[in-house]
Amino acid sequence: MEQAQPPRRGTSAYAARRTAWILVALALVSINLRPAITTIAGTMGQLQAGFGLDAHLLPLLGALPVLAFGVSAPCGPWLARRLGSGRAVAAALLVLAAALILRVFVPGLLLPGTFLAGASIMTASVLVPQIVKANRGTGWWTGLCTMGFGLGAALGAGLVQPLQQALGGSLAWALAVWAVPALLGAALIHRTGQPAGRPDGTGETETGGPASGAGLQKTTTAGGATGETGTIPLRKQRTAWAVTAFFGLQAMLYFAITSWLAVFLVSKGQTVADAAGLLAWFSVAGLPASLLAPVLAGRRAVLKVMAPGLGLLVAAALIGVLTAPVALQFLMVGVLGIVQSAGFGLGMALVVIRSTGPQSAGSLSAMSQGLGFALASLGPLGAGFLHEWSGGWDVPFWALAAEAVLLAVAGFLAVRGPAVSVEAVETEHRGEPAAVGR
Repeated sequence: MEQAQPPRRGTSAYAARRTAWILVALALVSINLRPAITTIAGTMGQLQAGFGLDAHLLPLLGALPVLAFGVSAPCGPWLARRLGSGRAVAAALLVLAAALILRVFVPGLLLPGTFLAGASIMTASVLVPQIVKANRGTGWWTGLCTMGFGLGAALGAGLVQPLQQALGGSLAWALAVWAVPALLGAALIHRTGQPAGRPDGTGETETGGPASGAGLQKTTTAGGATGETGTIPLRKQRTAWAVTAFFGLQAMLYFAITSWLAVFLVSKGQTVADAAGLLAWFSVAGLPASLLAPVLAGRRAVLKVMAPGLGLLVAAALIGVLTAPVALQFLMVGVLGIVQSAGFGLGMALVVIRSTGPQSAGSLSAMSQGLGFALASLGPLGAGFLHEWSGGWDVPFWALAAEAVLLAVAGFLAVRGPAVSVEAVETEHRGEPAAVGR
């Protein structure tokens, strides 16, 4: 009896098997990109006793990951050009695993280790859309990744205390054990995440041709005219700025809401335990939306309505939470979680949808997430300042609602301009630039 042969490279069975493994790898990578942050947030009250951290440094510890996000975003595309996207993500996860271990077992490294973990997370995060684009992933791919972010955040926050009890009460081990899934993710994405094509991971453009590199080269137009190719910097592409504004504004809203929602709910009459439960419900309610938003965004007619519409829905949900009685807060917080998570899913999807190729997706991802998270760090500070200044919550919530209206404007602009491209674009000798990514 003949033994079954494994699928051969180039066959449809091989392609299906490879696609399945890439999806599994991307899901595992995405799940790894939040526990390093939420485990610390969930044990903030124990860090002074467990690691001797000064109480005055706790706010800095909470801000370090977001600061690292803004600083390290360019590292992803830089590594991808040298190692390939899959290997670059694997390298980032290896550094993440090392940071998770070192920060809890080496005295004095809790703050530097947390910063390094945040930098590793951002390096991997900005390359996820590039891998999706290089493998011609659909909206389901992006949705699976965005849902993985939310699932990882929930697992980190929800499991850290049970893990501590299961590991003999050791907080250090409960935090360090998350290095294990990071190592598994690194191994899997290293084997599967490199798209076919060039070593830099750019592979082919979505039209099927080879991805263009930087620099100048001779080309021939449809009419036979000879021209040269060059690149337009991201800073000169208005769609790139619109996508960046959309991502940054939704992230700013998210961090402001998650930082102050529980405090607001307690001021409305909720118990501390109920407020914490509603904050968890805010994340859980949004998981399906983070999966479905990128899928629905794949339909252009839906995208044109969804991008501005989500901002208006977030504004309405914020006012609903502000004005709703205690009995309706479960419903209103759930609605806010749904529309807010849909905004994150759409922000990630726009990077893929509004870029012309894998290299463009990687560069746009670095720009939108880097600048976006730098902007997002102002969310909790701004909301807290407005609360202190006004002595109540009306002003902060109305300010966040106004910001959500700006999110709607950014969404409107992000889906109507030319697509973002850092691949070479054609220029005729007459000096007239060709259209980019129409």
